[in-house]
Amino acid sequence: MTCDGVFTGRWVRWFAESVSTTEPELTDLDRRVGDGDFGTNLLVGLTTTIRVLDGSPGAPGSPETPPAAGPLEMMAGVFLDEVGGTSGPLFGLVFQELAAAARAAGPVLTGAAVEQGIDAGLAAVRRVGEAEPGDKTMVDALLPAVTAVRRAGPLPADRALALAAGGARRGVSETARLRARRGRAGYLGDRVTGVPDPGAVGVALLFASAAGPVTALSPWWERGVTRAHLPGTRLDGPESGTDTGTGAGVPAGR
Repeated sequence: MTCDGVFTGRWVRWFAESVSTTEPELTDLDRRVGDGDFGTNLLVGLTTTIRVLDGSPGAPGSPETPPAAGPLEMMAGVFLDEVGGTSGPLFGLVFQELAAAARAAGPVLTGAAVEQGIDAGLAAVRRVGEAEPGDKTMVDALLPAVTAVRRAGPLPADRALALAAGGARRGVSETARLRARRGRAGYLGDRVTGVPDPGAVGVALLFASAAGPVTALSPWWERGVTRAHLPGTRLDGPESGTDTGTGAGVPAGR
């Protein structure tokens, strides 16, 4: 698979579709642990991103093929400049670092660029958000995502993203077990134990959407699903110790 701007543009569109479909679940999660605006803010940012993409070179029907970084840069710009709340700018930083790594790699996204982008995004979120692993934040999805890619060694970008999705999903499951130490959730104590962090869910949605739109979340985090989903399927299938969508072994996050 050639992971050029057509690929990343499709990825961004599938991410927007995933968030549009699962926004009620994301909002419900955030009502339980935060301000209740996470799903709405994410959807607003992605809806704006799609409008920008539709008017750019490389949009569907255009004869031009943009570099892989292009759609990611557009998404980063929208989230950094226009999306409110705590999560908007933090997701914007992740998108910005993914775009920068893609730009440095050239016209085609590589597996190495995926790893570098996630790693740099993780560092940016830790720096700006002052969050550490175990705080029950998006950091707890980004860290296992980049770890899964790094451990696998050289891979094409689509395979790297599938492994990142598997790692992030395991991170989501872990956040449900954690006691929050940041934000509003940090004041709720044991009342939010058992509820996954919405930001971590958003990170997992981002990487999973590279393979196709996600149609449902629940009970994703409760069952520790690690298989790569297929486009148009729910993320609540049977547990598996391997990532059957990629053929790469991924230990179940239980």
